[in-house]
Amino acid sequence: MKNRRDTLKHSAVVASLLAGAGLFPAAAFAEFNKTAFEAKNLNDVLKAIGAGGAPAESKDVTITAPDIAENGAVVPLGASTTLPGVKQILILVEKNPSALVALFNITDSIEANVSTRAKMGQSSDVYAVAVMNDGRALFAKKEVKVTLGGCGG
Repeated sequence: MKNRRDTLKHSAVVASLLAGAGLFPAAAFAEFNKTAFEAKNLNDVLKAIGAGGAPAESKDVTITAPDIAENGAVVPLGASTTLPGVKQILILVEKNPSALVALFNITDSIEANVSTRAKMGQSSDVYAVAVMNDGRALFAKKEVKVTLGGCGG
């Protein structure tokens, strides 16, 4: 038991030293934007993350989602784009209590192709949004029909 405690203590010390020296990857310090995740619609989410201007529909943004989700408790969703200069990719479910499902920070060194799973309580439009470095927000939208609700339904 003592060895385990010592190992954990030493690991914490090493981790804090690495963090203090800036040697942890930036992803280890992901920020949680509470306002964005509490927003009720696309425009409020974009305002909370600081994206400027009205969002524009774009053929360069792709959304991956089923036409019909038999179980709303676990709906696979994905978003991608080949556009250069993407800062963030967002996935939103319009009729969920909190619209923003996922926010991914993107750099030029990674492919802008993400996926996650979400709960959907009812049929809804789902958005994939690419927020560009210049502040523009480009989106794709798809309706997903839910046959068995996942948010308490």
